[in-house]
Order: sequence, then C-alpha cells, then structure tokens
Amino acid sequence: MTGSTLSPRCGTGEAFVTLLPAYGDAFLRMQVVADQPARTHLRLHVSDLTAEADRMVGRGATILHRGDGLVDLHSPAGLSFSLVPWRGESVWPETEGRRHRMCLDVPSALFDVEGRFWSEALTRERPTPLNVLMQPVGDGPPGMHPHLVCADRDTEARRHTAAGASIVRVTADRTTLRDPVGREYCLTL
Repeated sequence: MTGSTLSPRCGTGEAFVTLLPAYGDAFLRMQVVADQPARTHLRLHVSDLTAEADRMVGRGATILHRGDGLVDLHSPAGLSFSLVPWRGESVWPETEGRRHRMCLDVPSALFDVEGRFWSEALTRERPTPLNVLMQPVGDGPPGMHPHLVCADRDTEARRHTAAGASIVRVTADRTTLRDPVGREYCLTL
C-alpha cells in the first residue's frame, strides 16, 4: 500500500523490517510483536538518546526500557513511542505533494496534558517530517493510527479493500479502514 519494498529482516530474532521507498529516506518500519496485539507507535530519530530521553521525562514521559540504540517510553496518556539514533534521514517520501499524518487518540481527561507534551516533545533541533494531530476518544484507551493522504479517497479505498482492508466508516473528511490484522487507519484528503 505504500509503494515500498521490504528490507531483509534484521535485529533480535529478525523481528524488524524497513519499508524502503522508491524516493526519499526510509521512515516506516514493522516489527513482529509475537503474541501482543498489533499496534502503531512513533519512533523519533534523535541526535543524543540520553539527552532527548531526559528531555522527554522532564515533560512527563516515563521510560519503559533503555537498550542499545533505543529508548522506549510512554507519554503522559500512555502512548508508546521510542527514541532511536538519527542517521541523517531528511527526505520524507511525499504523496502527491502532501504529508501523511499520525493521529494520536487521547482519552478526553488527558487531552490538554497530552497536547502540551507532544507540542513540546516535537519541538526539536530538526523539524520532524511527520505531521501529528490529536483527537479525543472519550473514555477510550490511548492509541494512534495513520492518516494517509490521497487525492481520491474512493479510488484509494477500493485499492486498499482489494488488498484485504475493510471499510469501517465513511465521513465527509475521511474514510476509516481496518487492515487485515485489525488496526484502524484513515484515508484523508
């Protein structure tokens, strides 16, 4: 669906692959998570893991794990994200001149706190090539899902359903789909 090719598997247990775009730097990765439910999380590429982890903790994040070249954290609302070393990635593969977005699904009671956290967390030495938006989910659990930008949602939805996705709902500004393993994502203009 991304027009990318898969890299060879790598990492512990060969659990990781990178989606290699035809143009631009690789920003999308997948990981086998064994018996855990499929999910989406951000990996922020940073120059200094220790300093950036300390900065995130100072803004309300909790460190879950520090590993070789990786720090896993939770935001104040419990959203999982990771810090990884920046390796010069700077050219984002754009779609029709637009950038895709990551939508953060935030419980309403934590919406303001989470908004402040991400506003400060994404203010960095280099601008991030990803647009981030937030939506309240009432009492629902925190999560995140991609918003894929396209010029023609109907055509793109047909392409996605032909590949195994199912349509969940259609509104004036987005089409929500569910991928074959159960993760929801949206097509937007």
